[in-house]
Amino acid sequence: MLKIEHIVKQFGKVKALDDVSIRIDRGEFFGMLGPNGAGKTTLMNIIVGYVKADSGSVSFEDKLLSTAENGTRLNFGYVPQEISLYPELSALQNLKIFGSLYGLKKNVMLKSIDEVLELVKLNDRKKDAVKNFSGGMKRRLNLAASILHKPKLLLCDEPTVGIDPQSRNAIFEMLQYLAEQNITIIYTTHHMEEAERLCSRLVIIDYGKIIAEGSLSEMVNMLDKKETIKIKKHSELKSKIKTLESMGRLIEFDLEYELIPDVKFNKMSQLFYSLEELNIPQEFIELSRSTLEDVFLNLTGRSLRD
Repeated sequence: MLKIEHIVKQFGKVKALDDVSIRIDRGEFFGMLGPNGAGKTTLMNIIVGYVKADSGSVSFEDKLLSTAENGTRLNFGYVPQEISLYPELSALQNLKIFGSLYGLKKNVMLKSIDEVLELVKLNDRKKDAVKNFSGGMKRRLNLAASILHKPKLLLCDEPTVGIDPQSRNAIFEMLQYLAEQNITIIYTTHHMEEAERLCSRLVIIDYGKIIAEGSLSEMVNMLDKKETIKIKKHSELKSKIKTLESMGRLIEFDLEYELIPDVKFNKMSQLFYSLEELNIPQEFIELSRSTLEDVFLNLTGRSLRD
């Protein structure tokens, strides 16, 4: 459905995208995972036409977007990082403005407004000014505006930034519902748990380059070790750090350490026996299946959160 080929984009001396090629099929929930500044938003802006690539091409349904008719991008819905609403106007007034920009006829527009407000659970607040909405409500209305014209392709650029967990979960459920309606979704995030929950296939982007592509299971299978040990920080642990470091790769986080066991531990039972000999209480130890965070760490040598 969407073909991105050899995209390069440079801003001054910074190469934001470096020979990026991706193919996204119809009906996919496709993720772009990477740290802030990796190039995800730049690629989104090139797809929707806000930014022009230095070289490379983007095709939608086998039509080059650079030469396609102006109406081609009406097949796209776009949820930007920044809230794109008129705060002094009501939710209903905002959606009417977007509907007119999409060229919807009045009867079609009003029907669609009712449908999207129902989906994002804002029907009862449709006459209220957006400036009085919570962050989560604004995010949901932003999503409603992007699907008002029933797009074939929905681009979501970190749509859950700065909202509470409940609103975040609500947006996930709405997006999963849209995916079930066969809408193709491209979703950018720097939160690996979002990519793991939502995306059937994804790429990991770092410094403008794609460093991995595939499903979650395919990416985790790239790792030599599929399991890690998480050890919660506690007062007696400090004296045992050197011994832990001798047992594998030890990575420190705010509240815990993560131990990627050395190859000498053929069985996890051997590792747990060694930890038991260190007198680390069992309640401080957790066996964890490898995640996209581990894949990123393995590929780049640093945490996705860095």
